[in-house]
Amino acid sequence: MHAAGIQDRGGAALVLDRRARALFPFILALFADAGYRGPRAAAAARRSGRWRLRIVRRPETASGFVVLRKRWIVGRTLAWLTRCRRLARNLETLARTSAALIRLAMIKLMARRLARS
Repeated sequence: MHAAGIQDRGGAALVLDRRARALFPFILALFADAGYRGPRAAAAARRSGRWRLRIVRRPETASGFVVLRKRWIVGRTLAWLTRCRRLARNLETLARTSAALIRLAMIKLMARRLARS
């Protein structure tokens, strides 16, 4: 996470560091929207290790709403998270509190899914 005043391309360097790579060694590719297109974000991904930055683009021939591959996963996950009342509004002062609440919401979601199967 980074501050809202930082542009996406600039924030990529803050988020994609070796410490993040150590936490997620199993991730091979990062999917991002056009806001992360450019040499700065690609260089940050390369510096952090073997991550490949893949930009998901909207088809040029499309008009109106179009479901984009890989990006719908993020939208769906955010919709699941907003089912938790505490996460419906961002009222937390500390970013780590928000991160902890998101983690708890995902644990709850996965526990319910595992209990069903």
